[in-house]
Amino acid sequence: MDKSHEISVQDQIPLYLPGNDSGKDTCTWSSSPEPDQKIDIGKQIFCNRSLNMKNIVAVGFDMDYTLAQYKPETFETLAYQGTIKKLVSDLGYPKELLKWSFDWKYMVRGLVLDKKRGNILKMDRHKYVKVAYHGFNELSKVDKVGTYGNTLVRNSFDEPNYALIDTLFSLAEAYLFAQLVDFKDNHPGEIPEHVDYARMYKDVRAAVDMCHRDGTLKQMVAKDPKRYINEDPSIVPILQMLRASGRAVFLVTNSFWDYTNIVMNFLCGYPMVDGRTIFGWLQYFDVVITGSPCSAKPSFFHEENRANLFEVEPETGMLINTDNGSPMPQVGDIMARLLPEDKGVHKIFQGGSVGHLHKLLSVASSSQVLYVGDHIYGDILRSKKVLGWRTMLVVPELEKEVKLLWESRNTRKELQFLRSERDRIEDEIHRLKWSLKSKNPNDYVDPKISSELDELELERDKVRSSHQDAQRKLHQRFHKVWGQLMKTGYQNSRFAHQVERFACLYTSQVSNLGLCSPDKYYRTSEDFMPHEFNIVAYELRDMEM
Repeated sequence: MDKSHEISVQDQIPLYLPGNDSGKDTCTWSSSPEPDQKIDIGKQIFCNRSLNMKNIVAVGFDMDYTLAQYKPETFETLAYQGTIKKLVSDLGYPKELLKWSFDWKYMVRGLVLDKKRGNILKMDRHKYVKVAYHGFNELSKVDKVGTYGNTLVRNSFDEPNYALIDTLFSLAEAYLFAQLVDFKDNHPGEIPEHVDYARMYKDVRAAVDMCHRDGTLKQMVAKDPKRYINEDPSIVPILQMLRASGRAVFLVTNSFWDYTNIVMNFLCGYPMVDGRTIFGWLQYFDVVITGSPCSAKPSFFHEENRANLFEVEPETGMLINTDNGSPMPQVGDIMARLLPEDKGVHKIFQGGSVGHLHKLLSVASSSQVLYVGDHIYGDILRSKKVLGWRTMLVVPELEKEVKLLWESRNTRKELQFLRSERDRIEDEIHRLKWSLKSKNPNDYVDPKISSELDELELERDKVRSSHQDAQRKLHQRFHKVWGQLMKTGYQNSRFAHQVERFACLYTSQVSNLGLCSPDKYYRTSEDFMPHEFNIVAYELRDMEM
């Protein structure tokens, strides 16, 4: 097996931490001081802004799609089916929709939905639309440029006319929207004329909200977490490592306490006892803050947020310091009990704001907090831009993407060569044409020049065709429709641009934190301007020689 894509671990210190009480004996980081230990590139932590972990006093985590990685083939399908049922039963859509199925691999993050036109777009960091589909039908280059080629349009891909698909939770609704667009176009009269594309998207969002409000999705997950959530035995050792290194560890999630308890018990390996859940996972956290309708992220991250902070009574879900003691609804009939040894030790809260959290953690400066989340806007942008927290974005798709990049390195070299050849040939064509244009009408023209020009144009067309074919094959290797997550052609994608701007660190999964020292200094790579690339390439060639 080719091991050359693995990367040496830095800042290694031999450390052994025991696994959790369920018998999993998983180590974080390195139980061996071997200097040549490798980390697979798909599990590396990438750095946009240098971060010295020695300056971090508190590390926080989101839960859904961060600590808890949901299985798209089961969880997203469940969400899709629930949304379909709501559209039919509550919003009057045709019963034919109940026969539809969900391709969980089709949509990717970073797309933009044009609600008004029924289009789905992928754009680069400059907001140029590079891939566009109407429903599931690709727009021609003429239609794409005619619709989105205007500079003013490029600067306005925002609400209310556009929807951003920046979270894995949104993939099912994006797929359903595309299906509805095709259905409306191909079955006139099945959907009333007054229901346009924008209204259909609004209805999809309403149906999704209904599924979350009535608790059906989370009840299904609560009954069988293993069916919907990936097991990760490395989470407990990572939390242990962080606390052993002297850092506070906290959890901030939109999910309510009852659901949070079920998911975290599953992730940390604590089974049901006498048909009831226990709270063993709380020993790994200093503070837990669950969500509420009035203080859910991202509003939680606004310091001016005046939402009340309520303490949660774990056994009942009761908000014990509210005026009327109103209890929070539990998932189904699942009851819980508090382990005797945990009584009075842990602090669990509902609602509140970041100001409350800083006081609970005794944080002196926002820059001393590292927050790990999956949502570029709900978790990363707000916590970094508003608070100044240091941030790590979890991008599960990244592991596959970087491995494909490594495997495709020869194809990428071929593309670079073909692109250079196109430039060289086109420059020569322009030179010859200019020489002909600059001559007087009566001047002698050597027929060899015309022949050479014809040959160059044939060669250019051949190289251009080869280049386009190779680029298309590389695009489809990553995803048959949308291509590489972090690229659109040669430009960074809009999603990659957001990652670069707002995530200090990014990686494929939380467990990758356990492969590095808790005191590691993450250093960013050098930035390069276009005028530096050729020089850098020559330097690398010299090093190889």
